Amino acid sequence: MNILVLNCGSSSIRFQLIETDVEQIAGNTDRRLARGHLERIGGEAVVTLHANGREPERLTAQLRDVRAAVEFIIRWACSEASGISEVQSVADIHAVGHRVVHGGERFTHSVLITDDVLRGIKDCIDLAPLHNPANIKGIVAAREVLGAGLPQAAVFDTAFHQSLPERAFLYALPYQFYRRHRIRRYGFHGTSHRYVAYRYRQLRGISREETNVITLHLGNGCSAAAIRGGDSVDTSMGLTPLEGLVMGTRSGDIDPAIVDFVSAKEGLSPQEVETLLNKQSGLIGISGLTNDMRELLAEARENNDRRARLAIEIFCYRAKKYIGSYLAAMGGADAVVFTGGIGENSPEVRALICDGLVWLGLELDEARNAAHTQGREGLISLEGSRLAAYVIPTDEELLIARDTVRSVRGIPQRF
Repeated sequence: MNILVLNCGSSSIRFQLIETDVEQIAGNTDRRLARGHLERIGGEAVVTLHANGREPERLTAQLRDVRAAVEFIIRWACSEASGISEVQSVADIHAVGHRVVHGGERFTHSVLITDDVLRGIKDCIDLAPLHNPANIKGIVAAREVLGAGLPQAAVFDTAFHQSLPERAFLYALPYQFYRRHRIRRYGFHGTSHRYVAYRYRQLRGISREETNVITLHLGNGCSAAAIRGGDSVDTSMGLTPLEGLVMGTRSGDIDPAIVDFVSAKEGLSPQEVETLLNKQSGLIGISGLTNDMRELLAEARENNDRRARLAIEIFCYRAKKYIGSYLAAMGGADAVVFTGGIGENSPEVRALICDGLVWLGLELDEARNAAHTQGREGLISLEGSRLAAYVIPTDEELLIARDTVRSVRGIPQRF
């Protein structure tokens, strides 16, 4: 089946066309036919298109809304200009898979999108006001452009973490807040954590039940997950993606009283403080330079910039603390798995996070660690290390495509 995967933001769409099927899921022989990114939708959009076997092309196009952007993607994919021989017409797109950020407590697995499911996604808008409305627009646009008869599936960032026990997902607030408003830890990046746990057990040749790992998704957004017996049993992001690790522009864990304190001292509204914590904190807040880890590493190396170095140290220290706390909560693990843009491509950050963990049994192999960048996956710890370390590039779009096939064909989903 040819699956169009859509990841819709407020003014952007990332897409991929992936050929996958039930038999291929077992054999891991899926084919990525094309991918692209449309930015600044609502005016003169910047479009990047890349069909496999061809050079990427970059252009601009007047795209007034999400529907126009989806129409543009479909026209390009079906045109001779794309060079995608597998897609000659709309009929060659067999289903659409959507990344949906928040599924609340209702959606514990990926599902085919019906009117009732769409209402359920709308009901979660309060929990993800910046993301779910954009995801809904993408679903509605695809339905209008491709017809209501074409199957669409929703794959939720939160679904993988619905296996968290109450002791992990509840906050120590008055219990009625959970009962009334469902205030709890939901966790995010679930599709990424689920994918790398799946790849880890493939590399190891073990069963899902034997999968006991700590996964670190490190990018502009960062999260950790404790996975025991193949299930997520704890994760660092909470009610929103703000909690947990230090990120590119997000603070991660803070004392909640800081909100009122900064509000009073700086004359900011609570909403303005929340914006500060989400968009002006983290790496960029500490360094005062950038939220790009590559640039911070370069500044620290070349100019010995104190605040750049401090931002890197705090970032790595927080990740190390989560590894330790999850090892305690899980009763031990077999491996730490690095993924995400930073996790996959920065040997220096991985080394700083693992530094000092020899007593826990994690001994990094310097040569292996240095060699694992640019999509290379595999072991980066010494042979025989009691706690292993792996780099596994994430592929959320592939998992969305596979779940779409499973949803269309009624195949039970195994997380």
